[in-house]
Amino acid sequence: SLAGNHLVVHDKVREALRNQEPVVALESTIVAHGMPYPQNLELAKDVENILRSKGVTPATVAILDGVCRVGLEPGELQDLAQSGGEGRASKCTTRDLPVALATHSMRNGSHHWGATTVASTMALAHIAGISTFVTGGIGGVHRNGHVSLDVSADLTELSRTPVVVVSAGIKSILDIGRTLEVLETLGVPTIAYGTDEFPAFFSTASGVKAPVRMDDS
Repeated sequence: SLAGNHLVVHDKVREALRNQEPVVALESTIVAHGMPYPQNLELAKDVENILRSKGVTPATVAILDGVCRVGLEPGELQDLAQSGGEGRASKCTTRDLPVALATHSMRNGSHHWGATTVASTMALAHIAGISTFVTGGIGGVHRNGHVSLDVSADLTELSRTPVVVVSAGIKSILDIGRTLEVLETLGVPTIAYGTDEFPAFFSTASGVKAPVRMDDS
């Protein structure tokens, strides 16, 4: 388990959880690696502000100098956004968490970041007591994944971690049909909101029928 100095929950996030107010976790890979600076910072701020406007406390999850952080200060979010282009960030899925905690210390006076994926964000959010996580697209089975066995750890984490993940579907470059088959095998409830087709990240249409459609929460 993560204890002591290995996990730090931001005071505002901790207070919201204590008061049973809504908290939503956000990943950090898209901030460090998904877009160039400063567009990535603008996006991260916009997403956090949208949540705040709805009465929700945002909790961006990342690893800073070997410490898991749940919720960041504005200056930390900016440094995270700059870190990818400066070579100070590593993509961290669940497999990488132990190594990141052991090795990602401050180097030459500069912070080193571990940018969390869907899988590792889910794991750390659950440890912190957060039950909802919002992201862009989740990972899945790569095309020809039945040959390469290139399957995202996101699917395993979805099957074992009790966190609701709200996303734009599976990344469109992946094999959506096979990904849904794996999610079925793993027993993961998979629901499309307001659409009969499973979304394909930046497109509402994928040509793949959604397992379940719901039109309200």
